[in-house]
Amino acid sequence: MILNKNKHLDTFLVLIIGLSALAALNGIKQLYIGPSRGEQQFLDSGGSITHILWGRLRVFSFYSDAGQFGASQAHIGLIALILALGPFKLWKRIAFLACAALLLYGMLISGTRGALFALVVGGFLAIFLSKKFKVLFWGGILAIGFLGFLKFTHIGDGNYQIYRLRSALNPKDPSLNVRFNTQRNLRVYMSTRPFGGGLGVIGAFGTQYNQDKYLSTVQPDSYFVKIWAMYGIVGLTLWLGIMLFILGRCCGIVWKIEDEALKIKMIALTAGYAGVLFCSYGNEVINTMPTSIVVYLSWVLVFSSPELQNKEKSNLFL
Repeated sequence: MILNKNKHLDTFLVLIIGLSALAALNGIKQLYIGPSRGEQQFLDSGGSITHILWGRLRVFSFYSDAGQFGASQAHIGLIALILALGPFKLWKRIAFLACAALLLYGMLISGTRGALFALVVGGFLAIFLSKKFKVLFWGGILAIGFLGFLKFTHIGDGNYQIYRLRSALNPKDPSLNVRFNTQRNLRVYMSTRPFGGGLGVIGAFGTQYNQDKYLSTVQPDSYFVKIWAMYGIVGLTLWLGIMLFILGRCCGIVWKIEDEALKIKMIALTAGYAGVLFCSYGNEVINTMPTSIVVYLSWVLVFSSPELQNKEKSNLFL
């Protein structure tokens, strides 16, 4: 009802990319100049436990934590990169490409390893929706080559950010195995609770309000695990089914769009959502601001895109 014009879509895209670029610049400032007084207070009051590893700062900018910052940077960076390939004026494409590079660097310095998979999954979906299957083939080879570079070489290990990103592909990584052990323990507990332990029984609310419950002592680390713990296998199946239905519906809508400029924008939003959904297995990304509101508004815009297409030809208004 409100976002019902192509101009509104363009404003949304420019806002999320511009604000994310501002966040990346603040993150770079955190890393090379130092945190502000408020950011330092966050670290001193317990944030350093998860945000300073081996004496290195995991950059979080003005987000709730580094995990959310890194995933959001990957999400919006992917959107900017896809838009840079669109049928727009050269200076606009260069601006999108520069923003994409800045945001991907922001992802790198956050130390958030799961964000890498948001780029891979979202990138593959974007190429598929573009119907350029030759590009899909070569893009797949390029992606496999990049993942192979991270997995089977040690080039760039002297750079802490590259080293940490590389550890995302290490099945023996201690952090990854802690999560697997948590899930194994939960599987036994949840086997007799198909509808879960109840709303707010795990995570921050569990620690604050349900300290007498076993699930409040478990760190979910994953939004999938959090849904599973609160609503059981029944709730997780329903939630995941809804999420995949929305994704499939978005793909179907985008597939039929004929306006090339509008299509590339919808591909960017759909691919971004797919990446966020996938990396929410590793962190509670899709349930946290600002990613949550960006994803929900992306759904609105994709579902309304056939109507936008019938109103006027799409372009970037800048």
